[in-house]
Amino acid sequence: MSALSFPPRRPVGRIFLAREERPRPAPVLRVGVLGGSFNPAHDGHLYVSAEARRRLGLDLVWWLVSPLNPLKSEREMAPLARRLAQARALTAGHPYIRVSALEAQMGTRYTVDTLTRLRRLRNLRLVFLLGADNLLQLPRWRQWWRLFLIMPIAVFERSPYAYPALAGAAARRFAPFRLPEIEARTLVDREPPAWVFIRLRPHPASATAIRHRQGTAAWAGGRE
Repeated sequence: MSALSFPPRRPVGRIFLAREERPRPAPVLRVGVLGGSFNPAHDGHLYVSAEARRRLGLDLVWWLVSPLNPLKSEREMAPLARRLAQARALTAGHPYIRVSALEAQMGTRYTVDTLTRLRRLRNLRLVFLLGADNLLQLPRWRQWWRLFLIMPIAVFERSPYAYPALAGAAARRFAPFRLPEIEARTLVDREPPAWVFIRLRPHPASATAIRHRQGTAAWAGGRE
């Protein structure tokens, strides 16, 4: 073989790509999904997000700012654009948190529909992040039991709801699928149903208290 001759090239797409030409698989991101009104977003949300990242071994935490919570009064709800802007300003120094209005973009109203759509995304390992207060009221949500079947769930302690939540209907129904807290970092890689309760030191921030300090009508944009 002369110095300028080369072996025949393998047909791309017909047999195999040469080893160095094979596309590398896209990295799989481990993402926590934190949905809510964020009315307004506050340091308590940052605290839970940081703990979720650390305890669950996440790459990102998505804040899904909902257009309207079906269980909350629209009168006290600030416009979506204002809530988004405030949440983005709050998270500016936390690059692992991504704030979005995906529910508005997808046209979903209920959490069960939102999570169903998100589950179809590729190259993601998703875990739903939930406060103990929401675990307690979960049976009021539309098709709430399906949430446990769509993706793993991490429930974070929030005083004074922890013990009532763990004794509530949702926790009792899915008690056989609860993981020990020590196995929390394995949660995102498990197939649902799987959930874990994570104990946290209390954090004083409260969206309700913030609205009351600012004045409900003032925060909501002057709505009466």
